[in-house]
Amino acid sequence: MLRPGRDDDAPGIIALITDCWLEYPGCVMDLDGENPELRALASYFSARDGALWVAEDAGEIVGVVGVKSLGGDEWELCRMYVAAPLRGNGLADQLAASVFAFVQAQGGVRLALWSDTRFTRAHRFYERHGFLRGPDVRTLHDLSQTMEYGYARIFRNIES
Repeated sequence: MLRPGRDDDAPGIIALITDCWLEYPGCVMDLDGENPELRALASYFSARDGALWVAEDAGEIVGVVGVKSLGGDEWELCRMYVAAPLRGNGLADQLAASVFAFVQAQGGVRLALWSDTRFTRAHRFYERHGFLRGPDVRTLHDLSQTMEYGYARIFRNIES
């Protein structure tokens, strides 16, 4: 079941993201040092004019995605994760569709995201959904030594 996320979903969201990161050597969760917003993720996105969705199965959070405004008609997709046993069944498509509909309803034109260079399956998913990888790579200088690719999707042409 896909629904709007709430701050009290934090334990399930934290567990899901931690499990996803543990699939990759060197990825670690430092909740209080690097990811404190996970404790109240719905409020975090709401304060940035965005939204949060979770997928729930038998009371367990099995998917999550958020979106926030970057100002004007630009938005950023954030924190998209799906539990390993449910990947490939369309859940990620539903989560992405929620973000796309939200951004378009807000008049959004450009949807950006950053993805860890190690998350190759996610890269293929984003590219199938119209995102193009740009030339930028950013380094987060975190415990996981994260490097991320920048992606963007344009929803409509901007007329001059």
